[in-house]
Amino acid sequence: MKIGFIGMGTMGLPMAHNLLKNGYDLIIYNRTKEKMSFLEEEGATIANSPKEVAAQSEIVFTMLTADAAVEEVILGEAGIINGANPGLIVVDSSTISPSTSKKVAEELARHDVEMLDAPVAGSEPQAIEGILTFMVGGKKEIFEKCMPLFLVMGKNAYYMGEHGKGSYTKLANNTMSAINLISFSEGLTMAAKAGIDPEIFVKVVSGGGARSGAVDMKASKVLNRDFQPHFMTKLIHKDLGLASDVAKELEISTPVLSLVKEIFQMAKAKGYGTEDMSAVIKCYEEWAGITVKKVDREI
Repeated sequence: MKIGFIGMGTMGLPMAHNLLKNGYDLIIYNRTKEKMSFLEEEGATIANSPKEVAAQSEIVFTMLTADAAVEEVILGEAGIINGANPGLIVVDSSTISPSTSKKVAEELARHDVEMLDAPVAGSEPQAIEGILTFMVGGKKEIFEKCMPLFLVMGKNAYYMGEHGKGSYTKLANNTMSAINLISFSEGLTMAAKAGIDPEIFVKVVSGGGARSGAVDMKASKVLNRDFQPHFMTKLIHKDLGLASDVAKELEISTPVLSLVKEIFQMAKAKGYGTEDMSAVIKCYEEWAGITVKKVDREI
């Protein structure tokens, strides 16, 4: 089976690599050509445009940063829609607005092309290990057809309903993820300011009701002062903006989401936008007048 993959970023590159390792013929495209060299050396075929990827593929995955990029890659002049053969399946794993997911699916359907919105839970380490979780919207029979591919790149894939439901699920998920990280940052800063060893505090939290994915995945990054991005601050802020739009659409109150979005805006304004989202703790450190890190112990 010939699989196309567009978007060789932090997530897309390891996802595509896992498909290639599992024996699929892979056709790839990325705007920055240098990012394709590794997969080309591993046997992937390079295309010159999304249109060219579509013309050679049975299923095309996209993993892009924002709504505008998704629309350009799929619906643009050199986009997938203009190279697609009838029956092509487009699987968009980007985190975008549900309204954009539904719009793109409707446009593709007019060309006899199927689409799934299939964003993922997990960041770069999970993408590398192939243990992502897919949340998928679209036709169930298309979801089932793509299941073997989801399970090459992930450990789970869940059918959420019609077009857009995958995107709704992702934004709700990322809202919780961001809130949990702010909760962890506040508690960790409080403990460190009180003179408590932050490593021991993390152990305590990990054994009780305050445990979260933020603690499991971000504690070591904070304590080791490692803010190399697994998921950038500017991207979680973008997602929280989309989630706020969804809250307005659904006419629901989300006061914590609103506050957390503003805190990540502060982190961006301070220059942490391209660092890992855990760098938001630097805001708390500035307010508290401390640095949260491992305690030097005498040997």
